[in-house]
Amino acid sequence: MPKLLVVDDEQNIRSMIRKYAEFDGYTVDEADDGMEAVRMFKKGAYDLIIMDVMMPELDGFSACREIRRSDVQTPIIMLSARGEEYDRIHGFELGVDDYVVKPFSPRELMMRVSAVLKRAAARAPAREVYRYEGLQVDFTARMVFVDGEQKDLSPKEYDLLFYMVRNRGIALTRESLITNVWGYDFYGDDRTLDTHIKLLRRSLGPYARLIVTLRGVGYRFEG
Repeated sequence: MPKLLVVDDEQNIRSMIRKYAEFDGYTVDEADDGMEAVRMFKKGAYDLIIMDVMMPELDGFSACREIRRSDVQTPIIMLSARGEEYDRIHGFELGVDDYVVKPFSPRELMMRVSAVLKRAAARAPAREVYRYEGLQVDFTARMVFVDGEQKDLSPKEYDLLFYMVRNRGIALTRESLITNVWGYDFYGDDRTLDTHIKLLRRSLGPYARLIVTLRGVGYRFEG
């Protein structure tokens, strides 16, 4: 079931969109300004964002720019009372997928939502992405984001994190981690694993807690 984030400072507009979206089978979260929208986006996974341009705290264009810094895939439909060509072009330059001028027909908006989601599904390769709160691990692009900030990991840090995330909830022995990440022909010692775990925890910041040490056994990724 696709999940939408509806962002508008007018409660009646958010309620109207929610009503029609839920009728069509979508789940909906709401935000009343751009700042809140960016915070919610960093902590949750959304299939599409519907966002007004003119809002307090952070306008829609600025919020879109902030979201696109860490995510270029999630479709965004912009709402605006201004239909000038300049505004539409500016929105598309920022990576907006569609631009709807107020006042609009909610039925037409839902048709646009459906069309944008179909286009996004058709052009996007199958992606494997893990999300937990503000942690995003993109296996396909080999990228890691912590609260919207891309982290630059070493090759072995990526390999170690990817293996642990794919096997989350499982107690992983030190031997299995070394064998599956470094290979059968690895001639180092356990300190190599411990050092990489330490570096990985540092990179994950507040999500370092997800890597749990199992004394005498190894590690477990909980998330």
